[in-house]
Amino acid sequence: MKKLTTSVLAVVLSSSFAMVSAQTVKDTANTQDIEGVVVTALGIKREKKSLGYASQEIKADALSDGTTNTGNIAAQLSGKVAGLNVTTNTNFGGSANLLIRGIKGVGGGNPLIVIDGSPVNNNSTYGSQIDYGNALSDINQEDIESINVLKGAAASALYGERGLNGVIVIVTKNGKGKDDGSWGVTWSSTVQAGFIDKSTFPKYQTKYGAGYDPSFTSSAADGTPYANYTDDASWGPAFDPNLLVYQWDSFDPSSPNYGKATPWVAAKNGPIEFFNTPITYTNTVSLEKGQKGKNILFSYDNMTADGLMPNSHIAKNTMSLKVNYDLTDKLHASFYSTLTLQDTKGRNTTGYSDNLVGGFRQWWQTNVDLKDLERAYQYGINNATAANNYGNVTWNRTSAANGEPTFWNNPYFQAYESYTSDKRNRSFSYGQLVYDFNKNFSLTGKVSYDRSTLSIENRLAQGSLLQAFGASGNNVGSGYARQDITQTETNYDVFLNYKFNITDNINVSGIAGGNIRRNYLNSIYASTEGGLVVPGIYAVSNSVLSPLAPAERLEISQTNSLYATASVDFYKTFYLDATFRRDQSSTLPASDNSYYYPSITGSFIASELIKADWLSFWKIRANYAEVGGTAPIYSLINTYTSAGVFSNGESSVGLYNSVTTNNNQELKPQRSKEFEIGTEVHFLKDRITLDLAYYKTKTIDQIIALPVSSATGFTTQYINAGQIDNKGYEVSLGLVPFKTPNFTWNMNINWSKNENKVVSLAGDSQNYLLASFQGGVSMNARIGEAWGTLIGSDYVYLDGQKVVNATTGRYLRENNKVIGNATPDWIGGIRNSFNYKGFSLSFLIDVRKGGDIFSLDQYYGLATGLYEGTENYRESGVVWEGVNPNGQTNTTVTANPSAFGSLDGYARMPAKRFVYDGSYVKLREASIGYSLPKSLLSGTFVNEAKVSIVGRNLWIIHKNLPDADPEAMVGGGLRSYGYSIGSLPTTRDIGLNVTLKF
Repeated sequence: MKKLTTSVLAVVLSSSFAMVSAQTVKDTANTQDIEGVVVTALGIKREKKSLGYASQEIKADALSDGTTNTGNIAAQLSGKVAGLNVTTNTNFGGSANLLIRGIKGVGGGNPLIVIDGSPVNNNSTYGSQIDYGNALSDINQEDIESINVLKGAAASALYGERGLNGVIVIVTKNGKGKDDGSWGVTWSSTVQAGFIDKSTFPKYQTKYGAGYDPSFTSSAADGTPYANYTDDASWGPAFDPNLLVYQWDSFDPSSPNYGKATPWVAAKNGPIEFFNTPITYTNTVSLEKGQKGKNILFSYDNMTADGLMPNSHIAKNTMSLKVNYDLTDKLHASFYSTLTLQDTKGRNTTGYSDNLVGGFRQWWQTNVDLKDLERAYQYGINNATAANNYGNVTWNRTSAANGEPTFWNNPYFQAYESYTSDKRNRSFSYGQLVYDFNKNFSLTGKVSYDRSTLSIENRLAQGSLLQAFGASGNNVGSGYARQDITQTETNYDVFLNYKFNITDNINVSGIAGGNIRRNYLNSIYASTEGGLVVPGIYAVSNSVLSPLAPAERLEISQTNSLYATASVDFYKTFYLDATFRRDQSSTLPASDNSYYYPSITGSFIASELIKADWLSFWKIRANYAEVGGTAPIYSLINTYTSAGVFSNGESSVGLYNSVTTNNNQELKPQRSKEFEIGTEVHFLKDRITLDLAYYKTKTIDQIIALPVSSATGFTTQYINAGQIDNKGYEVSLGLVPFKTPNFTWNMNINWSKNENKVVSLAGDSQNYLLASFQGGVSMNARIGEAWGTLIGSDYVYLDGQKVVNATTGRYLRENNKVIGNATPDWIGGIRNSFNYKGFSLSFLIDVRKGGDIFSLDQYYGLATGLYEGTENYRESGVVWEGVNPNGQTNTTVTANPSAFGSLDGYARMPAKRFVYDGSYVKLREASIGYSLPKSLLSGTFVNEAKVSIVGRNLWIIHKNLPDADPEAMVGGGLRSYGYSIGSLPTTRDIGLNVTLKF
């Protein structure tokens, strides 16, 4: 890895861009009006060179033209912004986690998302082991003009309590006019297919079959052995084509092998044959018209996608309308609205229990053929009875006479019968009026409304393996559960813009205004209890036992804010800016619910004093700012949830669950203080652009649910405590290595390194538990370490070498040791684009160095004998590398190597054995396109035409995690770090796009 990562170390991205928003632009159709000028937070128009903080803009073509449509625009930021760490996963319709400049709070945190100046929801939804994605996936990428990343506290300070983790600003497109004033029409169509990257799925050994040891544990009366079909492992008898064995399908009346013993051989069709080839179709049409003072853009997007898993499908329709209109010379109106309707079926299960892919990776029999299971399901479900377990004909039957599953369902039965489905409707709208009093003052009023509804249905089909299900969590063989979640956010903004020229060379500008934000969440969850009365009828009323009272949650909060800014320009050479914001939050105690956030920035344009032909521009900048975060809702006073009703026949009394977290009426907001310096240089008429930044952040008074002694009656308590420090470097480079009238080669390169340290927690506390994994491994915030410390058992070392027990030949271990850290050392990306006449070629290399991962798949899969290589030593044993306690080289062969889990895997190895470096180098994106010449289109109704071949995740050039993608974690948020378990394989996605403009 060292050689590979060193080669991409010299990385940087082009100049420090600022956020562009249509919020206060008078004529959004005329881009020349804002050339050389950018619109920063809350719509402040500024010259780019005057900004005293780092931010970075990604234009629409760099965002989406070079890759397939992921359905989640957050994923398409990978490798494109210095300081932005994007973690995608392989879950169908799953989350993409965004992180700017390291984790600042114990509980993690994502940046605020803003569309045209208005905040929107980007929460990740996760429940019942299903990742329902992050809300940014609702945004249609064809609506986006650019995405601007405000990285530091100074850039995001005007967003107050929501600016703690940075801000990502999305700027939507505006209608553009044709010369003749007619409507313009754009039609774009893409079809893409995904092909499994086999390096991200296990390769099985083919020498041994089902069992926990080398013997057949039972046999028929004639002495013919029964396969060990109750065992979900492959540490069993060696394969022998001359040996006949009664296997699972020998007991399936619909099987051609019914009543027959078949050769004991490895399966021809392993679990990789379970997956489909996912196909995605995307069609977009847009209508636009514009001229000075008024423009309109309407777009419609339809996407349908099949997933890797059988019976998985997404259908998404998005419509949007944007209008800008000058009502008078002084009064300007803007309106934008988008509606997304999404219907998803068959999302994959994540985590450990009942995860089919986890079974393929950890608990499987190499003699089981998937095509035979598919045939058995298809016949069984069409002839479902109690005798064939309602169609759940499984390889993992209880006995020869009992076809109920021991540990695992038939995978096709589980995918087609016990599937989840969800419907999400998302609308976001804003309306804005700007009135120009004169050239010095204007007043802006704006209202935005963001609403999403998510309806989730979980099914457990009759005949399924008994499992925990529903509100009670009791083990049942059938059931139904549903959840409905509604979220809204409303923002009201009024602010005054001002601008004065004190002298010809001294200018002052800024804004003063306020915001009211109201958030609402309503959730209700209900399920059957004891199973379904009538199989196949999925309704809460179809419950064997009386359903528990629905779990209901209502959250309403409000934040009132005042803010002001002042910007002073001295001789176009020195710039000084200050901002101030006051927030008042309803989630804090009424007596102490107001708090303040200041920032100050300065920049010096050195190129105004140093005149040289080779130096186009040179800026030096510095800033200091404070941002923060309020308390979680309802964390002040203890509340109780219903546990049903107790009745003795004469009277009834309500029952309530005990409170485990003790709330705190004295909470105060957490704060983050950041200092940043940087420089931006342009050489040789912008052929070389360089941006460097250094920052240091201290986050204090974090709101932590700290573990306490159970003797208090609680397990955790909310307090203000703890400090986490971050410091880092961001380097960006833009190059134009070659340029002629017909050919251009552009390079955009970025690199960033963040160093994180947990400085303190509370009192004498040394550790805060973030997550617990199987195998005795946990992820923690540990004093003196970077956030994300992995703790578990480690080897015993002697002079740096692993110590082996001289008697057993197995490694000695020590518990409760630091065995890794989930945060990366650095990230980077290199994007090359070439243009020659009508041809274009681009590709992006995405790199992550470090970020350790504990693989539960390897932890179990090596023990169960699934993986290729485990067949090499299970009879003769192995001599593990290391030394005996006396310091001599180990020569002891492991004892009893023939038993399940006796050599490698969870029972015999320290957890450190299964911690892998999460580094990767990926060919993330690539595209080849051709735009037809205008001369060829002359005389037709087509004005422009382009054909492109696009690809994503085409090649994992390097990785250290075996048999899985280092990015493919469980979900969003904390689930994005340090834990590889049962993930879907990664696909290489290739698509064909045709775009026509009329």
